[in-house]
Amino acid sequence: MERKEIDSLVNKVIGIAIEIHKSLGPGFIESIYAKALAYELKEADISSNREKIITVRYKNLILGQHRLDFLVEDELILEIKAIYEITKFQLAQVLSYLKAADKRLAIILNFARGRLEIKRVANNF
Repeated sequence: MERKEIDSLVNKVIGIAIEIHKSLGPGFIESIYAKALAYELKEADISSNREKIITVRYKNLILGQHRLDFLVEDELILEIKAIYEITKFQLAQVLSYLKAADKRLAIILNFARGRLEIKRVANNF
């Protein structure tokens, strides 16, 4: 997917997340927002894989597996949070997901704030 297409996808996803946040507001657990996001992505005809399992490797060794909150259009990782604030820890964690999944871009969406908190995380993008 070209950068322009990815940027367009990101804008659509952020628009959907803002709509969800305006409607539900802060205060729910992550799974509530994830269910709303899954519904809205489907309604917008945006392909997504919720709880996508990725394999974590080190050289030729399989270390384990991890579940991504969402993999959208097989390009964009979405990490859903309902926490006080996004910290460097969450940013580093998502960067690790990008590397393990061999993807270029992720968005962290934090629904716990009065205003939706959005962070982009890039891996060679």
